[in-house]
Amino acid sequence: MRRIGVLTSGGDAPGMNACIRAVVRTALAHDHVVLGIRHGYAGLIAGDAVPLDRTAIRNTIHQGGTILETSRSLEFSTEEGRLRAAAAIERLELDGLVLIGGEGTFHGASLLAAEADTAALVGVPASIDNDVYGTDYCIGFDTAANCAVEAIDRIRDTARSHERLFFIEVMGRTAGFLALESGIAGGAEELVIPEEELSIARISERIREGFTIGKKSAIVVVTEGKTPGISFQIAREVSERLNFESRVVVLGHLQRGGPPTLRDRVLGSLFGVAAVEALLEGRSGCMVGEVGGDLLCTPLEKTWQKKKPLNEHLLWIFQFLSE
Repeated sequence: MRRIGVLTSGGDAPGMNACIRAVVRTALAHDHVVLGIRHGYAGLIAGDAVPLDRTAIRNTIHQGGTILETSRSLEFSTEEGRLRAAAAIERLELDGLVLIGGEGTFHGASLLAAEADTAALVGVPASIDNDVYGTDYCIGFDTAANCAVEAIDRIRDTARSHERLFFIEVMGRTAGFLALESGIAGGAEELVIPEEELSIARISERIREGFTIGKKSAIVVVTEGKTPGISFQIAREVSERLNFESRVVVLGHLQRGGPPTLRDRVLGSLFGVAAVEALLEGRSGCMVGEVGGDLLCTPLEKTWQKKKPLNEHLLWIFQFLSE
């Protein structure tokens, strides 16, 4: 193992740069050459690589986004594209490749490994949705959740002042991790998450019960799902049932940017070191993650084939804390 590549793929997540920095410094400490692959899998196919040394990653740990930039490559989703990527890996003479991304990144990597005799592949989970199986937390989630909580805190001031009902839409696609944890931390009255069936009647009744015991405002945290903006329809239907004025705030990509929190800087650093160590140990086709405080390696296939469940205890906690 002499030449190690690193790339970021899919959606950006705060803490990716901390991970890149850790990969580079760990590899250099073992006298390995490190190449940064720009623009994710699209850059890998094109062979768009730059040498990474200590100067290249200096003063990056506090930056959001990714210094290597990222993409969602349609070409890599085809077998022909993956074979071109494998050829590029051979041309770059890479012995190992660290893949920082989410389940889509790892799905592509597992297909690449199955179709071509290529470099050792080790994944690092980075997703603000926190939906990757094989780790309790992904790089970027903590920063995004803190952004959502800050928004909830600010909006609550207005909700209380005007006696209004607010619907705050967070990201998450098919997973409610952001909504659940920011909802608990922000003291929300209700959640709309993909893991539970949407019931306008139930949401309306719980909010009505809150008003009857003296509440004059309420906040509902909504996971955007596959269609961002779903909060507007939900808000309209609930408002009609309650005959109560409501407002909608869609946080969108605001949650992805900004400096990573302490937790994401540490997690990115931890995972970056662990990924290089996994390569040095001869591992391949796996993702490093943290489960119950322990570092573990999960086969890449499991990271996208298995659905990561919400924490049932946190769901139970939200139910009675929101009453």
